[in-house]
Amino acid sequence: MDFLSIAKNRQSCRKYDSTRMVEEEKLQRILEAARLAPSACNGQPYHITVCKGQLAKEVAKTTQGVGINRFATEAPIVLVISEKSYNPASIVGAAVKKNDFRSIDIGILSAYITAEATAQSLGTCIIGWLDDEKIRKLCDLSGTVRLVITVGYPHPEDKLRDKKRKDMDKLVSVKE
Repeated sequence: MDFLSIAKNRQSCRKYDSTRMVEEEKLQRILEAARLAPSACNGQPYHITVCKGQLAKEVAKTTQGVGINRFATEAPIVLVISEKSYNPASIVGAAVKKNDFRSIDIGILSAYITAEATAQSLGTCIIGWLDDEKIRKLCDLSGTVRLVITVGYPHPEDKLRDKKRKDMDKLVSVKE
């Protein structure tokens, strides 16, 4: 699948097939894509915790509230993305430029994870509504939890939805 096809087919999965487990080789491909994701000064200031089984369900529950993210507990795998320290070059760059490279790096990481999962015919959903403190306890983490990404096979009812995006002329301007 070429990248534009991945971009057209990737969506936030809202219903997982809880009867299908993700094959280990597919998970490893996703994690390898994550490992290869670019980051400021190659610092990779994050950690990925792979949650399966009951732990995945417990972490998924921390993303639910006010009626949202109920689907998360159907996902057989939950990836927890937590912050780690910058490397020295990134610390200096972030201070000088007043830019939070960690957030940018985690965004790029998430794009790589979700793109590779789509290439493997898996569904994903990036979730930022979460209980950091509970997830840290569940996963024995010290770094701030920034995102949770659910991973699994989409349920046959979770059909590809039309993408609602801005028109190109509203999104892009070209200057010479």
